[in-house]
Amino acid sequence: MHKTSNPEIGDSILANGINTNYHSMGSGDPVLLVHGSGPGVTAWANWRLVLPELSKTRRVIAPDMLGFGYTDRPEGNCYSLDTWVAHLLAFIDALELESVDIVGNSFGGALALAFTIRHPTRVKKMVLMGAAGVAFPITDGLDRVWGYTPSFETMRELMDLFAYDRSLVTDELAQLRYQASIRPGFQASFEAMFPAPRQRWVDALSSAEVDVKKIKQPALVIHGREDEVIPLQSSLTLANWIDDAQLHVFGRCGHWTQIEHTDRFCKLLENFFAETA
Repeated sequence: MHKTSNPEIGDSILANGINTNYHSMGSGDPVLLVHGSGPGVTAWANWRLVLPELSKTRRVIAPDMLGFGYTDRPEGNCYSLDTWVAHLLAFIDALELESVDIVGNSFGGALALAFTIRHPTRVKKMVLMGAAGVAFPITDGLDRVWGYTPSFETMRELMDLFAYDRSLVTDELAQLRYQASIRPGFQASFEAMFPAPRQRWVDALSSAEVDVKKIKQPALVIHGREDEVIPLQSSLTLANWIDDAQLHVFGRCGHWTQIEHTDRFCKLLENFFAETA
């Protein structure tokens, strides 16, 4: 366990031999937040606004997934849905959590979906936000995100893809995320995850329709109407396939639902988690 002046570095735990960086706030029933796959992403960058709000009533846990942020990048590691789901399971086991509510953003939504399918007894409720996890023709936005080559200019262009509200996208934010993307090891692992042609990685992160339709857990599906990275149709499909699903679409919102509509997003989750069967 270690603390530094860098807010993106939290606690550390060994999960399946992988030194895993994570953040934990609050107490009570555990909620696991799984981040997306943008260049230079960390759990803190994705969830920094959500963590303090949800932690008022729950224990909220947000790990850097294998190959991302400040979690280990084992040399020669093969990044895949199987590997990431196994890392999630090992992480939950390491924290000695019997079951969790799980929230997945984008790429993290695909992981949350697959984890719920493969380990149903470990998940109570599921939230999928702008989630991958079903097959769709790759968008130009996602292709550009996964094909990122480090430069401030490219990062600035990507930031415009993520947010509907352009006032959230400043040069300072783009510079911060650019600097994060060029930290030692970050870009090398990122390039190893989603090399061209990238449609195959959308397909590789997808769960089969027959398996999604077997999910019994209550699910809250959230999407930004103006999302240019993951198409709205992805969430419409998930809401149609999952038996006990609720769907909420934010207008005037891009891929950053939890950032563009933080208060409304957190209230949705709090109400959903508080519901009884």
